[in-house]
Amino acid sequence: MRRFIVAAAALACVAANAAMPKVMVMVDEKNLGTISTSEVEALAIRELGAKGIETVDQNMVQNNLERIQKAFRGAGDNRAAAAMGREFGAELVLLGEAVSKPNAAKIADSNLRSYMASVSFKAIRIDNSVNIASASETATVIAIDDVTGGSKALRAAGGRALKAIIPQIVSKWEAPNAPGAGNAAGGTVEVTVGGMDQIWKLKETRTRLKAMKGQISSVSQKSYAQGVAVFKVEAEELAEELVMHPPDDLRVQVVEIRPGALNLRVTVPPRKDEEE
Repeated sequence: MRRFIVAAAALACVAANAAMPKVMVMVDEKNLGTISTSEVEALAIRELGAKGIETVDQNMVQNNLERIQKAFRGAGDNRAAAAMGREFGAELVLLGEAVSKPNAAKIADSNLRSYMASVSFKAIRIDNSVNIASASETATVIAIDDVTGGSKALRAAGGRALKAIIPQIVSKWEAPNAPGAGNAAGGTVEVTVGGMDQIWKLKETRTRLKAMKGQISSVSQKSYAQGVAVFKVEAEELAEELVMHPPDDLRVQVVEIRPGALNLRVTVPPRKDEEE
């Protein structure tokens, strides 16, 4: 038998107008028109976090970047964004384009040069592929070094664009009757599963959670690294259901109960090809 621990951190059920979406950030940005960078993307994640808005693990996004880009070419921005965001457990995708370029002439007789950047964002809901917010800003800075100047311009324009779009996102998401608004009500539980040292265990756990259709309305995988998987589950009273009515073939034992968290010990039957 293989044993692993499930830590179910149960969040209180909240009204639709009180919960912020989990956001997947994807920015196509070029410094000096050709150098790939992540200045604006990192800034977006910091600014969203400062507002209490959770974002998808960027390592997951980067590890799947080639597949994501291929999906965008085939399906178009909104449809591909909704599909990719859903796969990674997001409720909203923040798509961005950013580019910086130097002006040709130097300033007076110095080595200083001006650099201009333009940044645009749009926010797409996962549940209905609707754009709920957009912003586009430019900025010009002065610097002596091309790479530094381009980066400064990107951050300046990105900061302005984020300052414009984040309040739109918050406002549209909080307004239950806003155009493009979906139903965000329902309980959310984060289930962290350790001991996922083999892919088949990860797949088996995900499959069995999804099979609890009477108690769970949706399951999405948020992350998987170093044998630990995190799932986002929409359900009512999931912690109780996992104990009272566990998925088929799983034996669940309560280890610890404390406010906002439940630790369980779950026994998973081995696959036939692993039996002695």
